[in-house]
Amino acid sequence: MRHTFSLFIIISFCFACSNPPKVEKSKNPTFLKAYKFRDAGNKDSAFIYYNKAKEELLQEKDSLNAAVCMINMAIIASDKSDYLGAQELSLSASSFLDDSNPGHFKYNLSNYNALGISSFSLKQYDKAIEFYNKSLEFTSDSALIISIRSNVAENYRKSGKYDDAILIFKSLVSQEKNPVDYARILTNYASTKWLQNPSYNASTELRQGLSIRIKEKDKLGENNSYDHLTDFYLKTHPDSALYFAKQWHEMVYSLDSPGDLLECLKKLVLLSDEQNSKKYFAQYRQLSDSLQTVKNNAKNQFALIRYETEKHKANNLLLQREATIRTIWIFSLSLLLVGGSFLSIIWYKKRKKRMELEAKNAIQEGQLKTSKKVHDVVANGIYQIMTEIENNKEIIHEHILDKMESLYERSRDISYDVLAKANEDNSFENTIRELLVSFASEETKVIIVGNTNELWKHLPYQDQFEIKQVLQELMVNMRKHSRATQVAIRFELKDDKIFIYYTDNGIGISDGIKFKNGLTNTGNRINSINGNINFGTSTRGGLNVQLIIPITV
Repeated sequence: MRHTFSLFIIISFCFACSNPPKVEKSKNPTFLKAYKFRDAGNKDSAFIYYNKAKEELLQEKDSLNAAVCMINMAIIASDKSDYLGAQELSLSASSFLDDSNPGHFKYNLSNYNALGISSFSLKQYDKAIEFYNKSLEFTSDSALIISIRSNVAENYRKSGKYDDAILIFKSLVSQEKNPVDYARILTNYASTKWLQNPSYNASTELRQGLSIRIKEKDKLGENNSYDHLTDFYLKTHPDSALYFAKQWHEMVYSLDSPGDLLECLKKLVLLSDEQNSKKYFAQYRQLSDSLQTVKNNAKNQFALIRYETEKHKANNLLLQREATIRTIWIFSLSLLLVGGSFLSIIWYKKRKKRMELEAKNAIQEGQLKTSKKVHDVVANGIYQIMTEIENNKEIIHEHILDKMESLYERSRDISYDVLAKANEDNSFENTIRELLVSFASEETKVIIVGNTNELWKHLPYQDQFEIKQVLQELMVNMRKHSRATQVAIRFELKDDKIFIYYTDNGIGISDGIKFKNGLTNTGNRINSINGNINFGTSTRGGLNVQLIIPITV
């Protein structure tokens, strides 16, 4: 049995409601043009422009009207028998609609109804029932509710669930006041009871429905009644079935409904005599092939339109991606150049600053070295000669002159950074002894212990030089400040280290005293040869100094 569905579509084509509410349209010109084609009945052009408008509206972030485009496209595709395409479009539209937003209710109502229609046409009756029931959540209009529930009952009927269908039809037939809708529900109700129980006489109700439809000039409904009456009489009263089939045949031509005509011809082939049956069969085969071709073309047409759109969109996305990559590269290179330039400037400034600091430090270090050499060579040398003259009344003048000449040569060589070496025939042991003894006097006794050649033979010349200057500074400091009467210097070699112990009985070093250049230099000299120097005061007063110098063999 063929099923005629009542369509109520708020946005597009509407059968069950003649005055759908107006939709707030976008100002997008492509969208408005699609509506004009739709209203003029040019569905193919409307589909093309709805598809274009959808892409433009998505670019404009107008997702609601983009969903409206997809719903209209789904309705057109369903009307052209592209039910799978219609389902896909409606499901895509639902992702842009909010079930909880009252402003979206009328669009959700239309979309779920469209899903119900396409699912019914694909014989997915359970899915259709689910979509129709979902659409009920978005309307309180009693006429629409009756129409939707009638569609639910029709799906129960088609799926063989007659009890569920009868229960709904029975409740609706008593509610419906509109004669056209009443005739539709009454016809479906009677047909379902007959399908449930083939012995049930549905003739009276089916004829009553036909009479109402003829009276109300409901040609679609009248067409549907002839279909039901032909099926009802087909097996029990073939002559009556043939009568209604012929009435149906005349009616269907006026409706320009090839699907209904194909169904009608099928019945006429079964009911007519041999001659007419052949005639109807030839018409049926020709129409069937033609209708199938039209359906296939429609499906392919809409699929191609959507494919071309998606392909164009994919190409645009690819171009955008390439443009984005180029932009990223240009930005990255620019950033790299700017960053590199910035880092180069910072590096250059830091390098310049470091070089200036190094040059300044080098100058200061040179000045310090020069100052130290002047102090060590000239000042301490002169003071040593003065001490020797003071302590030795019978000193030979030639000896003093030799020392003065040597001091002169050494002071002159300071600017050339030349180290004055001890005479080769004079050992470092003698050099140290002569240095220390030169500070002895009648008031000050100097005692030397452990100063041997064995002690100094493995010590490098530079280390010998630094030790001599340190001892000279200690002795000069003793002479100037300590008031000592006894000085003892003891040398010891132990564990590859030379230990030098200086002790005097002078005034010692007061807590918090600040060393002047001389004693400060002693610490620097010892550090330069990786040694240690410790200053202290003995329990009986006086100064204690311990020097530790490692021997590198």
